[in-house]
Amino acid sequence: MGDNRFPDFQKGMSVKMQERKVILSADSTCDLGDELKARYDVNFYPFHILLEEQDYQDNVDITTKEIFAAYYDRKVLPRTSAINMGEYVEYFSPWVEAGFDVIHLNLGGAISSAHKNCLLAAKELGGHVYPIDSRSLSTGIALQVIEAGELIRAGKSAPEIAECLREIIPCCHASFILDTLDFMRAGGRCSSVVAFGANLLNLKPCIEVDNSDGSMHVGKKYRGSLEKVLPLYVRDKLAQYPDIKRDHLFITYSTIDPGLEKLVRKTIRETMEFKEIHATHASCTIASRCWPNTLGILFETETPAK
Repeated sequence: MGDNRFPDFQKGMSVKMQERKVILSADSTCDLGDELKARYDVNFYPFHILLEEQDYQDNVDITTKEIFAAYYDRKVLPRTSAINMGEYVEYFSPWVEAGFDVIHLNLGGAISSAHKNCLLAAKELGGHVYPIDSRSLSTGIALQVIEAGELIRAGKSAPEIAECLREIIPCCHASFILDTLDFMRAGGRCSSVVAFGANLLNLKPCIEVDNSDGSMHVGKKYRGSLEKVLPLYVRDKLAQYPDIKRDHLFITYSTIDPGLEKLVRKTIRETMEFKEIHATHASCTIASRCWPNTLGILFETETPAK
């Protein structure tokens, strides 16, 4: 197995195994930044990015800039492929054979086969792997990873952690603003007529993740430039829920002008106080679904939305 395939897994694995009984892992689509990965000892497995007949590992040997450049320069779109059962078995086996349990958070089952494949791998390994359907994507998963990390620190067992995570999934909220539908049209995810109409009217749709099943749908449609739309979107989202947890909020984007990120951060701080605001880049798997200038805020509430 090449060193670049599991960078977090292979560096210092034996040391981490001596320190704890539960291993924390996630699909690369969790979009957790390096600082938080280190803070909670998070391992990850990369999705496949298929581009121009090459199979790349998400955020390992290909970047979002490269997949965007392939489209701009050559009109080539990437395809993504979930981790298969055999790959999961090979990934988890060293931990299981060493006597450890694994909590693994998957990209939502409504949009990927990864969770189904992970369940099959867990069964093959005799029940020491606990796959969690995040019913989310990107840093909607990262919120759950942080919760799992805190529970591991508190000494909880893998079954206890899995039960707690399933209870907080309906409290994790993910949404994004799309700058344009051109790339969704090119990938066959919306019609040319819809994309043309949205561009003509300068509409910026909000894509909502339904945390009851992980599906996505179009929410409010904003009109105007991103400079105008993003502060409106942030204020709308933070006003939507009365019991937002103030520990962590993520600003996650595919690519974005630094000035717009600062504007979003400023709007958040003026609207609500959070202990930590994290800005992270979307993985190639996520970015290939929404494309440049997509930005979202993702956070957790104390109770599920009604």
